[in-house]
Amino acid sequence: MAKKPKKQQQTGGTPATVALAAAGAAYTVHAYEHDPAHPSYGEEAAEAMGVSPERVFKTLVADVDGALTVAVVPVAGQLDLKALAAAVGGKRAAMADPALAERTTGYVRGGISPLGQRKRLPTVLDASASGHATICVSAGRRGLEVELAPDDLARLTEAVLAPIGRA
Repeated sequence: MAKKPKKQQQTGGTPATVALAAAGAAYTVHAYEHDPAHPSYGEEAAEAMGVSPERVFKTLVADVDGALTVAVVPVAGQLDLKALAAAVGGKRAAMADPALAERTTGYVRGGISPLGQRKRLPTVLDASASGHATICVSAGRRGLEVELAPDDLARLTEAVLAPIGRA
């Protein structure tokens, strides 16, 4: 008897899509051809999908007082490190070493997803996400995005909502 295909095979099979399927969350996967020469992973995703950059969120890993923390902010802006530190009760924040971020999350830079990380890290989602019915975040590899409700993302990552992005 043939095995029934798993949901992860149908959705790209990244840890992020597997986590979404396991949680029963509603989501849509968007694949596009990644251009290694593009200067911004997030802007490339927004352009390729024809989605406003305010609805496409990048996943950044920062070091807040010695603890890695995930920040999810719109690709149209930047991360406010002071606001991130304050959101998790810290004093100082700096961008994490990229190699450490990759090892800890299990994803490569430009494909780090807030979902399905190897080690679950404290997560802060920019408050602007709640102004959209759905947002897009990396599905776990370059050229693959997942669209879902911001409430579902916050629930699945146990994220704190805070104004951590700036234009």
